[in-house]
Amino acid sequence: MEKEVDLFVIGGGSGGLAAAQRAAEYGARVAIAERGRLGGTCVNVGCVPKKVMWNAASLAQAFADAPDYGFLLEAPPVHDWASLKARRDAYVARLNEIYAANLARREIELVAAEARLEDARTVVAGGQRYRAAQVIVATGGRPRVPELPGSSLGITSDGFFELERLPARVAVVGAGYIAIELAGMLRALGAAVDLFFRYDSVLRSFDPMIQEAVLESLADEGVRLHARSPAASLAREAGGIRLLAGDARHGPFDSLIWAIGREPLSRGLGLEALGVELDECGFIRTDEYQRTAVPGIHAIGDVTGRAALTPVAIAAGRRLADRLFGGQAERHLDYSNIPSVVFSHPPIGSCGLTEPEAREQHGDAMRVYQSSFVPLYHGITARKPKARMKLVTIGPEERIAGLHVIGPGADEMLQGFAVAIRMGARKQDFDDTVAIHPTTAEELVTMR
Repeated sequence: MEKEVDLFVIGGGSGGLAAAQRAAEYGARVAIAERGRLGGTCVNVGCVPKKVMWNAASLAQAFADAPDYGFLLEAPPVHDWASLKARRDAYVARLNEIYAANLARREIELVAAEARLEDARTVVAGGQRYRAAQVIVATGGRPRVPELPGSSLGITSDGFFELERLPARVAVVGAGYIAIELAGMLRALGAAVDLFFRYDSVLRSFDPMIQEAVLESLADEGVRLHARSPAASLAREAGGIRLLAGDARHGPFDSLIWAIGREPLSRGLGLEALGVELDECGFIRTDEYQRTAVPGIHAIGDVTGRAALTPVAIAAGRRLADRLFGGQAERHLDYSNIPSVVFSHPPIGSCGLTEPEAREQHGDAMRVYQSSFVPLYHGITARKPKARMKLVTIGPEERIAGLHVIGPGADEMLQGFAVAIRMGARKQDFDDTVAIHPTTAEELVTMR
């Protein structure tokens, strides 16, 4: 016997949950299938537990600065990895329970099983067939592991959160934000860290200023950098894991973490047989309204390959539900000027066009303002990491088209500036704003 629903969501991550709950608020009958823990990557093996670890690493750096602020520590502080892991995991479990309660409160049926599409309107999950007026695929992605000899000896970012103790010697392979974040956290917490990447730079989609600055900060913190060193093979020896990268053997390491990107979870859902188009990497092709090539089947979040960020999936899911069930026919997410943060040490914030992008699109009509300085916090510390900032402006009115920051507080200050960019702020608007002193952020409204 089939169950009739207005919406069936495949995937209980951030985007799927957001779409399901918004649809239910409009009175839709909703079911959602999730084979794992509610919350998806972000809550379980992504942004939430990562931020906990970043906080711990930041505290470790603060302890290093403490003597410069007059705190005379009689002995170096001892970090208890197992205690932190237990508290972090308990917090994640509490969030899982909250998500389940939120679904129950909205009378959304949770199917704790895999789901697949039998046809464009029929979903099979948990031994039950559902007839759905609308289907949303929000299955997310998973870390990619290369097909190399011995690659199974490494772990992914998912495996990082399963570590029972801090590895003394770690190799991180990758050049994206996950690699940069893990390398910085592990180093701050006391591990010896080597970072291996294929080209000369990391964070290659970010502004060149950010690429240069983050490598400088990693090196200053003691991370050993190996540019032009693509991984070739892994082998286990008596002392640990050996990595062949570039033309040299490295190690031994206690752990090696693959952070070379993510791949979509789009296979096995029955999509291609129905005519849903996937790109060469397996990401689901959608239009600006999140529609696939098959009417009634939609896709949101990481499985679409568009700005793989939790807030993006949430925003896309809510707007899609607004359009499908809230009577807002033109409601959809604008993917331009999406702010993003890398929780490196120090953190990075970026919104809008990079300098090369602006130059390619606007030529001589673009202008750049930038600054580099040691923040007041480090004025009296032995460590002297610099903050760097850049504004990219377009046209005679100097509309702010890009803003890029690396430095203390960049993660928190970016949100407000992202609103200003979306509203079309000009350089003169920044100039006319009274600075808050003494702060790092004031540099953005005093740059000349």
